[in-house]
Amino acid sequence: MSAPILILGSASPRRRELLARLGVVPDAVSPAEIDETPLRSELPRDYAKRMAREKAMAVSGNGHILAGDTVVAAGRRILPKAEDEATARQCLELLSGRRHRVLSAIALKSSDGALHEKLSETIVRFKRLSEAEIAAYLASGEWEGKAGGYAIQGIAEGLIAWIQGSHSGVVGLPLFETRALLKTAGFNIG
Repeated sequence: MSAPILILGSASPRRRELLARLGVVPDAVSPAEIDETPLRSELPRDYAKRMAREKAMAVSGNGHILAGDTVVAAGRRILPKAEDEATARQCLELLSGRRHRVLSAIALKSSDGALHEKLSETIVRFKRLSEAEIAAYLASGEWEGKAGGYAIQGIAEGLIAWIQGSHSGVVGLPLFETRALLKTAGFNIG
């Protein structure tokens, strides 16, 4: 019996790096092109799960399709991916000194079309950030394109007082949940 084929529905190099930690290399990478606008009054958990599901369903290919989405939420508010410095600053000022949730949803569409989903929820607390710390972080450029305006796998990790949950989920792919889905689908993971 041949090994199953895995198509990663994401262009994120971080997701590929995280998959490699499980000893998994996707056979193909095919980023999903979908509208990522939250629905009116959509809660962060529902939004993360819907995005992962829609991404998995949008990618076509002969094999299993793995897709995910990571959402940073302050209360019921979904924080944007920071595409400009002003947005990143707003996110960092909002998160400064307080707890927030990072919801990392994954969906695996099997080759037979069945969809399996998991959600990781992590609580993250930033230290109270000074203006100098915010300015230095913005100058790093590390925030670009990142949900909530930061990347935990970089220098922002030194600004985080504590986390409760999955570090890999905050990076972008919760490895515990991903491993469980892939093992169930027949992938050879130790």
